[in-house]
Amino acid sequence: EVQLQASGGGLVEPGGSLRLSCVVSGLTIDDYALGWFRQAPGKKRQGVLSRSDGSTYYIDSVLNRFTISSDNAKNTVYLQMNSLKPEDTAVYYCVVGKRPSAPDRPRTLYSWSNPLEYDYWGQGTQVTVSS
Repeated sequence: EVQLQASGGGLVEPGGSLRLSCVVSGLTIDDYALGWFRQAPGKKRQGVLSRSDGSTYYIDSVLNRFTISSDNAKNTVYLQMNSLKPEDTAVYYCVVGKRPSAPDRPRTLYSWSNPLEYDYWGQGTQVTVSS
């Protein structure tokens, strides 16, 4: 059984930093696409960034502020968030899915921000940016 356990959320002032962690069990993360989504109150779930096959994808609003990384030895994915803004307030979800080049992935156009590209989701961790 694949499980994703996210942690590290909390309350932070504008301009501050947080690092989210996502411990994955049941698969080897090095073989998969890794990413983070978020959902703010009253809004649709949004892809924030994703990494697969040597490429990293971001939404414009987090470029140069957020970074995704991973530790294969710990099977853990991280989201480093710097210069946080009130509009970053949301529940953040770690996600794991098939790489675009995976042989068992359907031959459709890869869309990293489409939630349907990801088979596994963490439970979410709340990030609140407020003074």
